[in-house]
Amino acid sequence: MKGICILGATGSIGVNTLDVAARHPDKYKIVALSANSQVDRLVEQCEQYQPAYAVIADETAVDDLAGKLKSKKLSTIVLSGVEGLEKIASLPEVDFVMAAIVGAAGLKPTLAAARAGKRILLANKEALVMSGQIFMDEVKKNNAELLPIDSEHNAIFQCMPDDYEKGLAESGITKILLTGSGGPFRTKDKSELESVTPDQACAHPNWSMGRKISVDSATMMNKGLEIIEACWLFNTNPDHIQVVVHPQSVIHSMVQYSDGSVLAQLGQPDMRTPIAHCLSWPERIESGVEKLDLFDVAKLEFEKPDYERFPCLRLAEEAIKKGGTAPAILNAANEVAVASFLDEKLKFTDIAFIVEQTLNNVASREAVSLNEILEDDLAAREQARKLIEVRVKQH
Repeated sequence: MKGICILGATGSIGVNTLDVAARHPDKYKIVALSANSQVDRLVEQCEQYQPAYAVIADETAVDDLAGKLKSKKLSTIVLSGVEGLEKIASLPEVDFVMAAIVGAAGLKPTLAAARAGKRILLANKEALVMSGQIFMDEVKKNNAELLPIDSEHNAIFQCMPDDYEKGLAESGITKILLTGSGGPFRTKDKSELESVTPDQACAHPNWSMGRKISVDSATMMNKGLEIIEACWLFNTNPDHIQVVVHPQSVIHSMVQYSDGSVLAQLGQPDMRTPIAHCLSWPERIESGVEKLDLFDVAKLEFEKPDYERFPCLRLAEEAIKKGGTAPAILNAANEVAVASFLDEKLKFTDIAFIVEQTLNNVASREAVSLNEILEDDLAAREQARKLIEVRVKQH
């Protein structure tokens, strides 16, 4: 019986993790759950799964959560804030930590899980985008296990040989082919992108995701962040990663070998597949996902990415090549810009503009500590907000 902590239990990844774990009550026990601010949803989950701990990141909501759990006669211990998240990620009775908090907020608790030597099911790509070297060093130093939940990175992991950590070339790998659907605006006239609404940007053709990651998919910033994540996960650089637009989202990614072979992982666009894979690895368990019928799929299409349509992809590649705190600055500016777009303050096309201007205006540093990363993250957020104020007035 493995104890599970879910950081971000009320989001789509958290909900799917609970679904998979509930199918195997003989294998998994839910020890701790966290949410940002969705108290009622977290209370419902605590009723159903009876965790020992529940954490609400929004410290102003802790009394509300505690009161509602008490009224339902639940003995779940209530914690709050970053300290609460770090505590549940480090609990001795926790074996697996699902790191599914969106954005930079997930960095510290995910690092805590690494320092505690847990199996980390990484859905929070920002932990690697912001602090790749620091994070990977903590994983190795504390003998933690790091397994990727993103469907693309999980697919790559499944297509890799066991010894890939020694280097791609040494393992006979020539290229990682990172697939992406192209989102809802892959074929939309570029002149119309300026006027798209948040609801349109969040209407992904294949995947059901939260609003922030859905917008990132629409701008393809999500794919850019995944390039950065893949560099750290698979000990490589952007020159060995090729983005392939694949509208059907059936092939989740591929690995090309020196002998001419290309290995691909296929499946339904359902996050329960990679979640089940990482929970049970190196074994396999039933996930609840409908089996893939290739006759229904009928055809698979592939396109090169349009960097003019998706400038965020270019910006992410430039940031990882620059290194240091540049990826953290990129991520911070994007988080602020996307939030403003979702609040209908910015136009869709302004997201890339704000990110690029922030990268130009905030100097990145080469040698980084966690404090320096967080300082540059804060500086980028402040700069992005100032740029947004100006941009809004211009509109």
